[in-house]
Amino acid sequence: MTDSRPPTPLAAAKARMRDLAAAYARTVPGLDAHSLMEGLDGISLTFMPMGDRDGAYDPEHRVIMINSSVRPERQRFTLAHEISHALLLGDDDLLSDIHDEYEGDRLEQVIETLCNVGAAAILMPDDLIADVLRRFGPTGRALAELARRADVSASSALYTLAEQTRDPVIYAVCAVTRLDGEDGEGPRKELTVRASSGAPGVKYVPGQDTVIPSDHPAAVTLDTGLPADEDSYVPFRSGRRMPARVNAFAERGRVLVSFHLRDDKAGRPEADGALSDSAALPT
Repeated sequence: MTDSRPPTPLAAAKARMRDLAAAYARTVPGLDAHSLMEGLDGISLTFMPMGDRDGAYDPEHRVIMINSSVRPERQRFTLAHEISHALLLGDDDLLSDIHDEYEGDRLEQVIETLCNVGAAAILMPDDLIADVLRRFGPTGRALAELARRADVSASSALYTLAEQTRDPVIYAVCAVTRLDGEDGEGPRKELTVRASSGAPGVKYVPGQDTVIPSDHPAAVTLDTGLPADEDSYVPFRSGRRMPARVNAFAERGRVLVSFHLRDDKAGRPEADGALSDSAALPT
């Protein structure tokens, strides 16, 4: 049955931001840094050390600043994010609507979310996502391929791929983390969830730092380097397990994982990291 309810204000704003950013991307000659800037008349780009900040847009002086010290793929996503700030400030209707709907800290959160949505639309167009899903399905390999072809971090690709996946799937980026020991034991290294997101309708995902057990297919993939595709489960910090088909792909010391849930499990509250409509992409 098709859901006939009207979209939430945030969902409607995200759709408008996605269209605005995608339209902008079609006007520029390429997706490298200088090509991306060509559609912004009179706005300059500068790279400089910025401490803990990834970037910023100064509308008064019409300049986008990018932290020169962070990884190139993070710089690229940040640039698209700051371009989205400029696009949003230039769209009086959308800007007015979100100011009417939100205020204070919530308004700032929504603006950041919209600019992340815009960045994803610029760097990961619908036809690219559709091609990746057609070739690899909703899998860990698809996540790796999208990140590679869009030249973005796996975490950035994760949220975008999840939004475009129609099956009840959770995606996760997992890597080895140094954790404090218990009961006086020294620190230990465990494979943990670094980022996760679910397709529309999947309400719960494993939280950050959820430990992946050593006998889980994702952990075995990290140890062996061999892809996995087998029936297993989604682990949660609470100790609960949700049955799922697990597809894991190892790349550069991390594991990119998809958990394909059974339809009757997709919305069941067995997890500890609820997915919200306001979840923002990382910059």
